[in-house]
Amino acid sequence: MKISVILGHPYENSFNAAIAETVITTLKNNGHTAMFHDLGQENFNPILSDKELISENTEDELVLCHQSEIKEADGIVIIHPNWWGQPPAIVKGWIDRVLRKNVAYIFPEGNNGGGFPIGRLKAKAGLVFNTSNTPEERENTVFGDPLHHIWKDCIFGFCGVKIFDRVMFRVIADSTCEERKQWLDEVRQKVNQYFPQ
Repeated sequence: MKISVILGHPYENSFNAAIAETVITTLKNNGHTAMFHDLGQENFNPILSDKELISENTEDELVLCHQSEIKEADGIVIIHPNWWGQPPAIVKGWIDRVLRKNVAYIFPEGNNGGGFPIGRLKAKAGLVFNTSNTPEERENTVFGDPLHHIWKDCIFGFCGVKIFDRVMFRVIADSTCEERKQWLDEVRQKVNQYFPQ
């Protein structure tokens, strides 16, 4: 299987990067092809221009590469920190520029975009790994865990990816080496669950 793996963290030695490395190694050990992109290292431009918005087309070769791969992906893994209850800007820009109409979804003929979309992604499962410094109780009771809703319903559900799971590792700032080792074991288990040999 071809699995698209997207990392959205600016620091190359972050725990997010360790998660991505663990995901890629596990996928390869299971016989899958990991199509990996570190958005920061690639200098992915997150800005959706007016021309690109109106035309629904792009001349950006990197965006075209991402669009081609996401259409072919049998599974998708996204890794990023929780910033203000949202993905970092570079990940939001990736969503805006890559998961476009006629790439990730379409609308029925005669629908101007106000109705229900038809997801076009063939990925069987979407898996998201997040890190956060917000305690779980506060995230759920005060903020309502917006990242879960964003990824499950607003993105993967919209684009036709029906199987979804998400893991949040917290509190990352106070975590110990032992906790991080346990978390990476959990990453391996999740990847093995959704993308086995």
